[in-house]
Amino acid sequence: MSQPRFNISRWAIEQPSLTLYFLVVLLLAGVASYFQLGQDEDPPFTFRAMVITTHWPGATAMQMSEQVADKIERTLQEVPYVDRISTYSQPGVSTTFLLLKDVTPPNDVPWIWYTTRKKINDIRYTLPQGIQGPFFNDEFGDVYGILYTLSGEGYSMAQLHDAADSVRQQLLRVADVAKVELYGVQDENLVVEISQKRLAVLGLDLNEVVAEIGQQNAIADAGVLHTLGDDIQIRVTGQLSGVEALRNLPLRANGKNFHLGDIATIFRAYQDPPAPEVRSQGHPVIALGVSMAKGGDIIRMGQALGQTTTRLRSQMPAGLNLVQIEDQPRTVTKSVSEFVQVLTEALVIVLLVSFISLGLKTKPLGIDMRPG
Repeated sequence: MSQPRFNISRWAIEQPSLTLYFLVVLLLAGVASYFQLGQDEDPPFTFRAMVITTHWPGATAMQMSEQVADKIERTLQEVPYVDRISTYSQPGVSTTFLLLKDVTPPNDVPWIWYTTRKKINDIRYTLPQGIQGPFFNDEFGDVYGILYTLSGEGYSMAQLHDAADSVRQQLLRVADVAKVELYGVQDENLVVEISQKRLAVLGLDLNEVVAEIGQQNAIADAGVLHTLGDDIQIRVTGQLSGVEALRNLPLRANGKNFHLGDIATIFRAYQDPPAPEVRSQGHPVIALGVSMAKGGDIIRMGQALGQTTTRLRSQMPAGLNLVQIEDQPRTVTKSVSEFVQVLTEALVIVLLVSFISLGLKTKPLGIDMRPG
C-alpha cells in the first residue's frame, strides 16, 4: 500500500501552534519589507536611444553630411541590435539618432553604448581637423521630479550661477540623490569689438590681433629647475585675467606701440544668442533639477532634501531665494496613501463577504460569523 502524500493543509490543522508562529513571522517580515520598498512615481525602464552631436564651425550642411555624418553612420551600422539610424545636418552641426531594437536586453544596453563610443573614437582621426566632438547623450531616463528655483533681486546671472553651484554641491550629498542639473544658466563672455576703420588706419590685420591675444594667454611648459633637494616647476605669468588685463595688452604696428584698449571696446556680456532661459514670476532664475538614484526611496529623499534646503536657506546671503516649485515626493505620498486605502477597503470587503458566505445557515437570516 502506497504511503499517503504529505498534506500541508492537514499538517497546518494538526499543528496549530507552529502554524500560528509561521503566520506571525511572515506577517512581521511582510510589514518590515513594505517599509523598506523603494518608492517612485513611475517604474524604471530602459531607453534604447542615443544622440550623437558633432560641431564643425564654418562648415556647410553638405560638408557636415559628406565628411562627418556619413562616416559616423557607417560605423554605427556595426553596433549590435541597431534598429534605425537617422541624421540631420545643418551648417556647423550634425546630429545623429541611434535607436536600438525593442528586443534588446536591458542589461546589454550599457555595454552597447560603451561599444558605440569606442567605435566612434576609433575613427575620430579620420574626421576633419577642427571638429568638436562627437558628443554622446544616452541619459534620457533621468526624471527630475524635484525642482527648485534660485533667484535674487540685485544679483547678476554670474552671481546666481556661483550660488547655484554651491547649492548643487550640497544637494548631491543627500542620500538617494543621483544628479542635480542646472537650467537657465547664461555663460559670461569677454567681448572685444574692434573697428575695421581703426584697424585700416593703423595698418593692422584682425588675424594678427587675434593671434597676439592667443599667444599672450597661452599656457606653455617653461621647464623644471632641478636642485639637490627638490624639483621646482617654472611657470610663466602674464595670462589675461580680466577686462583690464585685456585692455592693457600691448600691440605693435608700423613702429608704434599701443594697447588693445586703444583700438577696441572690451566688456563683459552674456552669450548671444542666449541659452534657454527659465523664468519664475516674470523674473529670470536658475532652476535646479534633482533626480533619484535607481532603487531609491523618493519619499525618504524628499524628507532629506527638505532638511538640507532648510539649512541652506538659513545660510544664504540676504536677497537670495531658494523656492521649490515641483514636489514629486508629495505626489508619491498621496498616491501611496490612496493605494493603501483602496487595498484596505478591498481587504475588508473580501473578508466580510467571506465570513457572511461561509457562515450562512439554512434558517433565513441566520448568520454565523464564524467561517466554516
